[in-house]
Amino acid sequence: MMMIGISVAFVLAFTLFPCAALHLRPGKSRTRRDLVNTVTALAVRLVRRHGTATLGVFSALTVLGLAGMSLLSVENRFLDYFKESTEIYQGMVLIDRKLGGTTPLDVIADAPDGGKTRPSPPAAGFVEDPFAAEPGSNGITATSYWFNTAKLDQVDRLHTRLAELPHTGKVLSIATTIRLLRQLKDQDNVDNFFLSVLYESLGGGLRNLLIAPYLSPDGNQFRFAVRIFESDSTLDRDHLLADIRRRLTEEPDIDPEQVHLTGMLVLYNDMLHSLFRSQILTLGVVFAAILLMFAVIFRSLRLALVSILPNLFAAILVLGLMGWLGISLDLMTITIAAISIGIAVDDTIHYVHRTRKEFRRERDYAAAIARSHANIGRALFYTTLTITLGFSILALSSFVPTIYFGLLTGFAMLTALVADLTLLPLLLARLQAFGKPAPAQTG
Repeated sequence: MMMIGISVAFVLAFTLFPCAALHLRPGKSRTRRDLVNTVTALAVRLVRRHGTATLGVFSALTVLGLAGMSLLSVENRFLDYFKESTEIYQGMVLIDRKLGGTTPLDVIADAPDGGKTRPSPPAAGFVEDPFAAEPGSNGITATSYWFNTAKLDQVDRLHTRLAELPHTGKVLSIATTIRLLRQLKDQDNVDNFFLSVLYESLGGGLRNLLIAPYLSPDGNQFRFAVRIFESDSTLDRDHLLADIRRRLTEEPDIDPEQVHLTGMLVLYNDMLHSLFRSQILTLGVVFAAILLMFAVIFRSLRLALVSILPNLFAAILVLGLMGWLGISLDLMTITIAAISIGIAVDDTIHYVHRTRKEFRRERDYAAAIARSHANIGRALFYTTLTITLGFSILALSSFVPTIYFGLLTGFAMLTALVADLTLLPLLLARLQAFGKPAPAQTG
């Protein structure tokens, strides 16, 4: 959609705008000092008189930006996407705290060797029925790996250990059903015969409600339905998932390959961590495309490398600021650097093109920079200011990532403008990107 909008604007700028301008009467040319002239004049003085100090400041900011980038994290809560005053935030907090958690997590355990391995002898608390457990007898307890007295105690123990985790809310499993049956039967001992009869006698509706959600039809796979407290500010999804996997595999007969974690929590966690790879890939593609474009436009790889540095600085600084402020990467903030640089690169093209044209007049870098700041610098200032104000409107949103997107994109645009008016001309002059200047005339 952005590409379509820019294409339409491009066509209108070369058709409708000049047609309208032809019907305007020319006004009187006036030269006056204003804020824009003050800003551009200050930039010229920094380049001329304090070039080394300016380079030092940009270098220090680059180091701080890189340090901030190392602090970037993808760990965030969906709850934080909304302001506390919104109904959706308050509703999610109510569900989280009163109804046992919001984010679902499924913990699934398979039987070893596809269920061919029979369980070990029953643990304390169960009475084994030798007739129901014989290999030739009928009933699910004779064929199931998990749904028998030898294993249900282990499932119950794992159920308790999961429920004890500080970030888990409601936990449901086949152990929940067995606990209910013990209460109804008013005794602790449940044997295989009772389980087999119960399983066969339950109607389809009750079986689908009490057993089917937590046990596969063959009884060789069971499931914990866990709810996670999304409102807990100490939630670390990676650590939680690793802790759950560790608690299950601590059992002597449960191997890591038997345990599977899935559900919205896992999907959301994987999506967030893929943002790191996406960020690197996105920025890499953006800067490669910009570098190629510069090389084609300027017909000089050296000039292209110099021109891309201010844009690279802006990207590093905005990502570093996010790291220092503790703003996590998400679906919105991941695009800030790439979009900002894609827009801000226009200023670089305008400035380099104008400065090279001015340099060719008398091959004097200082004079070319001063004249470029006096004319094209005004256009860069107003363009960047307009774009920044436009993105700042997003700060009125109730969706927090949109607020971050608007403010940080505006910050990146301003940073790119400062770099184009100071760092870029300084590099062009010191590296003699347009060629050697004319020899100074004496006497």
